[in-house]
Amino acid sequence: MINLLLITVLLLQQLQQRDEAVVQRIIDGDTIKVVLNEKVVKVRLIGIDTPEDKLNKKAFEDSKKSGIDTEVIIEHGKKATEFIKTVIKKGDIIYLEYDVQRYDIYGRLLAYVYLQDGRMLNEILVVEGYANLMTIPPNIKYYDIFLKSYSKAREEKKGLWKE
Repeated sequence: MINLLLITVLLLQQLQQRDEAVVQRIIDGDTIKVVLNEKVVKVRLIGIDTPEDKLNKKAFEDSKKSGIDTEVIIEHGKKATEFIKTVIKKGDIIYLEYDVQRYDIYGRLLAYVYLQDGRMLNEILVVEGYANLMTIPPNIKYYDIFLKSYSKAREEKKGLWKE
């Protein structure tokens, strides 16, 4: 009983250290727009990367790097975007946790996104096979967790790894 109480207190403390935001829009599999402190902000999920869901410079770069056709990358990106929409939607309350750097070079807020039930959206995308790892130091807080989840998703052929 004491252990359960202690765990509950620790979870509440963690939630208190996070910023509450409201989902405004899903941009793609790893980027969302939220309302935070009465401002609309783009949030990039830390530690993961989903395929591009539109034909753009990054889709071409990813194709060249991986040898995978851009059409396949975009198809996978659309699947990742559709998957994230099954997990969160406009109006949902989420919680943002930060790592060392707050913003990326594009001005997006970098965050680990938590759902109201305590699950981390970043990890859900990896666990279900819709995201690759993308660790950019110094933002490495959950790298080990993501790596285990990524390996397991690939091994179990989940999400995009089915193909």
